[in-house]
Amino acid sequence: MDFIQDFSKILLSTCRDVLPIIILVAGFQLLVLRQPIPNLRRVVVGGVYVVIGLALFLAGLEKALFPLGKIMANQLSDPTFIYRGGEIAIHAEWRAYGWIYFFAAMIGFATTIAEPSLIAVAYKAHEVSAGTISQWGLRITVAVGVAVGISLGTYRIVTGTPLYLYILIGYMIVTLQTLMAPRSIIPLAYDSGGVTTSTVTVPLVAALGLGLSSTVPGRNPALDGFGLIAFASLFPIIAVLGYAQILQLLVWLKTR
Repeated sequence: MDFIQDFSKILLSTCRDVLPIIILVAGFQLLVLRQPIPNLRRVVVGGVYVVIGLALFLAGLEKALFPLGKIMANQLSDPTFIYRGGEIAIHAEWRAYGWIYFFAAMIGFATTIAEPSLIAVAYKAHEVSAGTISQWGLRITVAVGVAVGISLGTYRIVTGTPLYLYILIGYMIVTLQTLMAPRSIIPLAYDSGGVTTSTVTVPLVAALGLGLSSTVPGRNPALDGFGLIAFASLFPIIAVLGYAQILQLLVWLKTR
């Protein structure tokens, strides 16, 4: 009964959030374009599916993904687990959190591989490039970038270093890569950074950051818990541009 009540609240909230989109699209179709809505029955049925699907997804986030990410972060950063048989430190010692870095990398890689937005972009990139861009090659490259980024982001939380330093240096690297990378790959690389922060990755990554910052001594969840998603957006761009540059270098070496 509790789940039904919670889901009803989420469903009503989802309907309220989707209503402005429906009004906007229907208003433009009927008042600006002055055309009837094509396939009205299919549109209505599809809209109902979208609302129910969004509500179920939000309920799943609240009941499973957010708690799972937080629980894993709490368990892996628990002082009794980190300092087994040793003295528990008052301040965070970054070398002791190796399992956190490894788990962050693995969860970043796994969620990115399963990300529907990335699958769609990889499919379209393979299609428009006549097969020259491999779907799995792009997905694995982006996933590796996310894995490195989130692992580095957890290191930042443990050490407490300023977020802007990582972002500033990261975008300096992206700027230099953009000047040297093949022009055909640059738009795809930038889009790859955006599609990683979507339905599967964001909930687990956000929960991981908040759970870790609430457990590490001397960290504040409000100040240190956020920022992992920025790493998940930045490092795939670096990974895709770097992959394209390596391939370009290999082609150049073969022609020499």
